[in-house]
Amino acid sequence: MRVGVPTEIKVHEYRVGLTPNGARELVAHGHEVVVQKDAGVGAGFTDAEYVAAGAGILPDAPAVFGAADMIVKVKEPQPSETAMLTADHVLFTYLHLAPDPVQAEGLRKSGCTAIAYETVTDRDGRLPLLRPMSEVAGRMSVQVGATALHKAAGGRGVLLGGVPGVTPGKVVILGAGVSGSHAAEMALGLRADVTVMDLSLPKLAETDQFFRGAVKTRYSTKGAIAEEIAEADLVIGAVLVPGAAAPKLVSRAMLSTMKEGAVLVDIAIDQGGCFETSKATTHQDPTFIVDGVVHYCVANMPGAVARTSTLALTNATLPFTLALADKGAQRALNDDIHLARGLNVAEGEITYQEVADDLGAPFKKPDWLTVL
Repeated sequence: MRVGVPTEIKVHEYRVGLTPNGARELVAHGHEVVVQKDAGVGAGFTDAEYVAAGAGILPDAPAVFGAADMIVKVKEPQPSETAMLTADHVLFTYLHLAPDPVQAEGLRKSGCTAIAYETVTDRDGRLPLLRPMSEVAGRMSVQVGATALHKAAGGRGVLLGGVPGVTPGKVVILGAGVSGSHAAEMALGLRADVTVMDLSLPKLAETDQFFRGAVKTRYSTKGAIAEEIAEADLVIGAVLVPGAAAPKLVSRAMLSTMKEGAVLVDIAIDQGGCFETSKATTHQDPTFIVDGVVHYCVANMPGAVARTSTLALTNATLPFTLALADKGAQRALNDDIHLARGLNVAEGEITYQEVADDLGAPFKKPDWLTVL
């Protein structure tokens, strides 16, 4: 199989879909890898490194899409990219289709087989290809939130850790999953006052046990959220419903109860965001203010730490990329129910039920997919 790696074109996206070592593994399996010129530069990987790994370098995206059987990316394809996809392509990347009808329609019209990192599962029902970026986003959320709290950035002027004689900032984390737990670890490391909220009592128990009581936990109800955010300096939205749009946990009306200059960081923005007032922003212009509350809603947070993120992502995706290349998409998906759960679009149809439901579109499982 010929695997193509284009340059990411989303604003301030510096990651790349495959490291040189990942390319080397594919070549060792007898496949051909073509990489767009300078695709890895933002993550610190040169064309020479890809060539040394056995990959070829092509001048532009049309050349890569035209040559490849499978496209391996990081972020969802932009309109100019979906226009280059055909029914002969396998696309393997993050898609986050539920809040993105334009992309969904573009993929549907292309006829390609689109497999989403974020809905691939493991034997425990977890999301192994989302996990590394959730870890990065969770850790970053505290860094960017702490910066947004600076007075010059529009924040309250609060140091999260406080100092002797001054109480620390209060951090409320909505969601005790991977992002939320990593955010809690970072916030606690800064000596902030940390509360984690979730609907899952087992997750809250795990959080309490892991942090040995140093992090407060609270069952998540509308009333409890309202009470907690009214006292918070930093609120981190870290909720996830696999494949579906994120629930709106903080309404516009609730902002009026928050402190002037408090900060919201919406890790869930790729899935539409978990704050009613959220709208996607970029690393170039990451924040905006609504009713005195600073919102940080960058849709590709891990792109800011592109090298760490690319290495972590390739570590997770490479076994699946190899399976798709070695076996072909249909056989690979039928051989692995967990990979099959990543199939979101095929043969012009939406093939993931939750995505179809959120988009108000028909759902159809391909006739050849027998494992699900």
